[in-house]
Amino acid sequence: LAVVARNREKLDSLVSEITASGGNAAAFLMDVADEQQIKSGFKEVLARLGRIDILVNNAGIIRDQLVMRMKRADWDAVLSTNLTSAYLCIQQAIGSMLKQRWGRIINITSVFGQIGQAGQANYASSKAGLIGLTMAIAREVASRNITCNAVAPGFIETAMTA
Repeated sequence: LAVVARNREKLDSLVSEITASGGNAAAFLMDVADEQQIKSGFKEVLARLGRIDILVNNAGIIRDQLVMRMKRADWDAVLSTNLTSAYLCIQQAIGSMLKQRWGRIINITSVFGQIGQAGQANYASSKAGLIGLTMAIAREVASRNITCNAVAPGFIETAMTA
């Protein structure tokens, strides 16, 4: 199992937890808001593990503000992290999946991508875009025994939502 995050302490803690429960995991430090880190990170994953079977895109940030007050930088940051990073990660993982003619891509979206939310135009747009990306990728790779699905969980209390 390759686990990826931008925080070394959290990565190491997660790997320790997985290992303690009998699993096997390797940590890869990567900020998915940075295209170069994605490219080099996936090269490192493939070099160490040899293949990618399952990709879970779970990155997400919020920069809540009413649209009339929202700064372009906040719009761009949310779209970059929540949508563009998934596209870039899929692009890096898909070669391995196509080669082995098997793979699973799971994109974590949000109910707000379907119904919207006041003060979250950027977040809702990014998650709606992720749903569209999921459907397009699913159609592109279905004949190669690769599935691409979106999961929209309900509210989950995290540091981001607190």
